[in-house]
Amino acid sequence: MRLRSPRPVWSQRGRSTTVRPGKNRDARPGGARRSQGPRPSRPPVKEAPATAERIQKVLARAGLGSRRQVESWISAGRLQINGQLATPGSKITFDDKVLLDGRPVRLRESHEPSTLFLCHRSPGDPLRPGDDPEERTSLLDKLPRSAGKRFLLVSPMPRIDGGLELATADGELASRLQRAVRSVEVEFSARVRGKLIAPQVAAILHGERDCGTPLTVRVCEPADEEAGESGNRWYRIITLGASGSDMRHVLERCGAVVSRILRTRVGGIELPRDLPRSAHRAVPAVEAEQLLLRVAAQAGDA
Repeated sequence: MRLRSPRPVWSQRGRSTTVRPGKNRDARPGGARRSQGPRPSRPPVKEAPATAERIQKVLARAGLGSRRQVESWISAGRLQINGQLATPGSKITFDDKVLLDGRPVRLRESHEPSTLFLCHRSPGDPLRPGDDPEERTSLLDKLPRSAGKRFLLVSPMPRIDGGLELATADGELASRLQRAVRSVEVEFSARVRGKLIAPQVAAILHGERDCGTPLTVRVCEPADEEAGESGNRWYRIITLGASGSDMRHVLERCGAVVSRILRTRVGGIELPRDLPRSAHRAVPAVEAEQLLLRVAAQAGDA
């Protein structure tokens, strides 16, 4: 048997190359070999842009106004995003340039901790600017402007009462806490004239109200056992999610003459004994989260 000799093949440069049978290493026409040089480098991977959020939510979190107020600014053409007028559906990131009435707005990223202020308000002190005809400094006016331009109160006490007040410039946090307050224990100290008799205490523990829906009251006990039969008496009352107006309504409905109600605790946040009246302090973010987590745990157990 005669062996077949290799078959010469002419390349594109005019030189002959030898192609052995069964080994065709080059599939390109004309026998040109592929380049053995370094492979081209891959383009660098771009980092994902920050998550965009609706402008109403971002500005409310920054303490500039409520979401409804921001929408009114958009309708009036007062807001600009990177030189363009904002629309109700506009979404922004921390890198965008936002102007309100031509002035830059400082944005706060969602992961930045919000500040919650615990305030000790005396009964009768004004809550908000413009509440007092005597033009006394309100509770919100005393909070630092560096924490926000517009503060929101969480379930504020009536003007005639006082005690623990919670305020924040973060609209989202205020909304969450407002819902949380209705699901946690709220403690009050109430001063009434004279001593409550047994039927009055029973009515308070039943939480009787004119609306027909009873208020959950877990404890109603004297806070000053050594007081006499006459004079003012302080009572410690623990409720579930009651507001100051709810507590006053329950006490007055049973015939008690109420002179003052102070809120001393909301969930896990207590009014410190060493905090002077009309003073405030920043609440650690951990305590605020514990309040919210306690609500979530109670909802899960229900």
